[in-house]
Amino acid sequence: MEPENTDVSAQPADASPADAQPAEAVKAGEAATLGMILLAVEELWPESLAEDWDEVGLVAGHPSAEVSRILFAVDPTLEVIEEAVAWGAELLITHHPLLLKGVTSVAANTPKGKAVHRLIESGTALLTVHTNGDSAVGGVSDVLADALGLQDVVPLTPAANGLPEEGIGRVGDLAEVQTLGEFAAQVFGILPSVAGGVRVSGDRDGLVRRVALCGGAGDSLLNEVRASNADVYLTADLRHHPASEAREAAVNDRPYLIDVSHFASEWLWLPAAAEALGNVLTDQGHDIEIRVSTTNSDPWDFILTPG
Repeated sequence: MEPENTDVSAQPADASPADAQPAEAVKAGEAATLGMILLAVEELWPESLAEDWDEVGLVAGHPSAEVSRILFAVDPTLEVIEEAVAWGAELLITHHPLLLKGVTSVAANTPKGKAVHRLIESGTALLTVHTNGDSAVGGVSDVLADALGLQDVVPLTPAANGLPEEGIGRVGDLAEVQTLGEFAAQVFGILPSVAGGVRVSGDRDGLVRRVALCGGAGDSLLNEVRASNADVYLTADLRHHPASEAREAAVNDRPYLIDVSHFASEWLWLPAAAEALGNVLTDQGHDIEIRVSTTNSDPWDFILTPG
């Protein structure tokens, strides 16, 4: 599955984002300003849900500027920014922050500075929806759980400032018991194609039903995974030592571990997020074109394996 152009403007209510095609915009209502869109985003993904260490919200852009096109992406890389500029998007919404760590300069001869200058000079605003997009209902892990058909889904770690159904990660049950190999194949089938593929730790023929997952890097949640009695844990960026220690501490060989691409695990959220924001703005009478980036920002290009 490759990242694809997904335009959700003027789509019927039952249209799937994956099936959406670029459509002529509906001419209705007043032009939206960036400030209006920020209010809609806050309704869907409140900043109060963001983790304390995170940096979310508006990075560049003037709230009074008019917006008619929005591009969603995982990463605010220069390639993604150029895609937004080429399409004429006045707003780029990314999952990952551009300025998560402090910087002392945004000079144009630095990577971060070059991105900031390109955004401002092109009139393209940048908005970050990160851990607030993870935690919210319909967020990154919810979309991943839905794609896998999990039932009775609850947060792995409840949000400190949210509803009971909000929080980081999710845990739920498959409709039917599967082998670990079958479940891993299902995971592989729903994610965008990336060089790293899917790595699995555990008995291929072992049976799984209860699934814990966290889109993005989730090895900090291994204690919560064990407490959830999950048969398998799906996440990204599993480092050697946490993974090794988790396997050593496993009870009856569980939880098994499945490690996927950070980018791929979060890309699935983009079409759903674009559709959700499109619905809110349409209900408010705004005429906005929203598209999902086609740029694969996974940092790996190829992999060598035995055999």
